[in-house]
Amino acid sequence: MTVVEDIKQRIDLVDFVSQTVKLKRTGKNYIGFCPFHSNTRTPAFVVFPDSQSWRCFGQCNEGGDLFGFVMKRDNLDFQEALKQLADKAGVTLKPQTQADQIHDQERNTLVDIMEAAVAFYRQQMLETTPGKKALDYLHKRGLTDETIKTWGLGYAPDSWSLLLDHLLAKGYTRELILQAGMLSQGDDGRVYDRFRDRLMFPIRGIFGRMAGFGGRVLNPDDVPKYLNSPATDLFDKGRLLYGLDQARSTMRAESQAVIVEGYMDVIGLHQAGFTNAVSPMGTALTEAQFQLVKKMTSNIILALDPDAAGQKATLRGLETARKAMDMGEQLSFDSRGLLKIERFLKADIRVTTLPDGKDPDEIVLENPEAWRKIIKEAKPLVNHVMDSLAEGQDLADPKVKRTIAEQVLPLIEDVGSSVEREAYRQRLAALLRLDSRSLQLNTATASHDRRKRNRVYDEGEGDQIRQPVTMAAKNRVLEEFTIKYLVLDPDSLYLIDRCLAQFELSELSLEDFQEGDMKHLFTLVKQSLSQSEYERSDFVEMNLGNDFELPEIPVVEAESLSDVQSRLFKDRLRSILRLRKNNIEDRLREIHYLQNETEEKAYSNDEANLLYLDLIESRRKIDQAMISPESGGSGKFQNIPGVYYAGRRYDGSSKK
Repeated sequence: MTVVEDIKQRIDLVDFVSQTVKLKRTGKNYIGFCPFHSNTRTPAFVVFPDSQSWRCFGQCNEGGDLFGFVMKRDNLDFQEALKQLADKAGVTLKPQTQADQIHDQERNTLVDIMEAAVAFYRQQMLETTPGKKALDYLHKRGLTDETIKTWGLGYAPDSWSLLLDHLLAKGYTRELILQAGMLSQGDDGRVYDRFRDRLMFPIRGIFGRMAGFGGRVLNPDDVPKYLNSPATDLFDKGRLLYGLDQARSTMRAESQAVIVEGYMDVIGLHQAGFTNAVSPMGTALTEAQFQLVKKMTSNIILALDPDAAGQKATLRGLETARKAMDMGEQLSFDSRGLLKIERFLKADIRVTTLPDGKDPDEIVLENPEAWRKIIKEAKPLVNHVMDSLAEGQDLADPKVKRTIAEQVLPLIEDVGSSVEREAYRQRLAALLRLDSRSLQLNTATASHDRRKRNRVYDEGEGDQIRQPVTMAAKNRVLEEFTIKYLVLDPDSLYLIDRCLAQFELSELSLEDFQEGDMKHLFTLVKQSLSQSEYERSDFVEMNLGNDFELPEIPVVEAESLSDVQSRLFKDRLRSILRLRKNNIEDRLREIHYLQNETEEKAYSNDEANLLYLDLIESRRKIDQAMISPESGGSGKFQNIPGVYYAGRRYDGSSKK
């Protein structure tokens, strides 16, 4: 649960508004005089307890949630309203103390030290005779000078203090240089350059800030082959992925990440145009690393070494991915409009088969199309584990059959589609030479647990609780679905607005969002488009605040990149249209409520009729847009009811 959701659960909107606005109950809702403009004759301010929302039907003509009310009442921005409401709700936020500010300044100095080291190592490679062997090695591996510059590669000289002396001359203290991980310290307390006679790979965080280094030996007799920075305040190898700062834009655009073994694999693939590759830098994949990838995409391909050690690492990585990518319960709606809670692995994880003895950078250097084919033919997680566990085993042995089945069946149960689950069970049965019904029996308990997880809350279903889905709940899901793509790809707002204009609909605006936190995110998206200092997605991420996490992109299956982009955009556009239609339906119900269930009339009949007709016309345009192929519709206008109101048809024509 997020801080925003926690606050909303603790503070009831009716109780909160009642502290400053005198409300009168009419039916199940509450009405009063709007606190945001002068009006003493007609109460036009309504609070809806079911949706925990409010709306002024008078001069303001605005509405929102708890956060929107506080922001408008007290003229606050979202972060200020968050602090105020958190204090009232007893929810603890973590303000930045003076110690935190000092710590941040120190971290910035450590980054500066490492940036100075990057420049030093590069100068040593390009301008010294010993450094030429590092440059020759990179050229031999097929890297161009432009690629070498882009990745900041360099050479650490075979010296105990050359870097230390260089950094001291720049004014950095010995203590801070040590904290940055650029030095090692002996038992006698003396310090010396950590990296010596090595090819140097700068390792950066997700936003491109320096975090540490990796150094590869150039003398085959030296050990270890690879040496990384020590654990520091900035460098935690298990929480970093090499190349993520350069790969994340492509990972988002293509909705796919490829995880390879080492530094050179990543650099070689990027040089060849496959810029969605990252590396865990030779260590076992961690949950934290998968969490990083998940911010960009849920489609992951593992392309690790094909040897026995690599296969074991792949299997461990797959298990880690299952833990990291399974985010628990996910809301969906069934055919009756009831809330359905599902729990499954929200990811498409696949595994490649690499030719023996060849690394990805070698493959792509020889033939880029060969790498494209390898990625296209990557096996789904379940198939790879099945085949890996069965390889070299006596499949006639009942114990072997049981062992493999016990390891594979839980993976099958993680699959969201019942059709896919059955297909995998049949494949496993064929592999183990079993009747598929025996696997069904073995999964009876798991299936029972799955049914418990995937409950539809309705009345009269045993011990389940009746929990009908309100329009507010649906709108919240749609707002999150809409905003997450905008947060990850702010530039897409231009294309969305152009498409809406083609349907004669207004551009996306704050009025389309009722939730305060969603309004805040949309505001950041708009602000990112009007600044040029940072990448737009970076600007949004950096200004989210500590209580926000970037939403993940859902799994999208498609045949090609163009299919992925088209599908993502259509889903995005359709969610906006549905959200707008739901908001219109809300307004129509609100008008009906004001005209029929309150003693005081907030609107005259003429005003109500005009507004009603405007809303009906907007709904007609949205319906037409939703059946358009551009939004994933069929192109045929069907099943649109003929609704009459105030003598006018649903489509705006006169009633005959």
